[in-house]
Amino acid sequence: MNKLLHQFFTNDHHRLEKLLDKAITTPEIDMTFYMPFRSGLLRHIKMEENILFPAAKAIDANKIQEILPQFRLEHGALTALMVPPPTPDLIKVIKHILEKHDFEEEKPGGLYDVCELLTQSQTQELLNQLEKTPEVPLHPPNPTPFAFDAAKRALVRAGYDYDEIIMM
Repeated sequence: MNKLLHQFFTNDHHRLEKLLDKAITTPEIDMTFYMPFRSGLLRHIKMEENILFPAAKAIDANKIQEILPQFRLEHGALTALMVPPPTPDLIKVIKHILEKHDFEEEKPGGLYDVCELLTQSQTQELLNQLEKTPEVPLHPPNPTPFAFDAAKRALVRAGYDYDEIIMM
């Protein structure tokens, strides 16, 4: 198997990681890199949720339903973390979750391998759809306490504790 879908998503992980790393090379977060990271992460989640997961689920709903719930909770948490303005602590939490999340997607036998196996007859069609996925429209970051509190609640649902992560 060529693992073209696996490669597509893994390459996007690396692209996003580089943008986030560039955003934090100085003490002040560089929004010229953070905003494309933010937009790119939301597009990446959109591609998985709206294209990859439904295609895999259409082939074997039982198999994919066994592994999707945690990924979807983490997608919700990451999406919620894109709402407040970035701070060093917020970015530390984002990086922590992405490290674990991306590993579980990319590891041998992980989410991408399962999806690749289930959708192998549709690989080129899916790649075409993925490449055409538009950017997610963005609002400016929301500095209200409600946005931050909502992100923390989404983290708890996904099994993470914001305060615990920032203390690591």
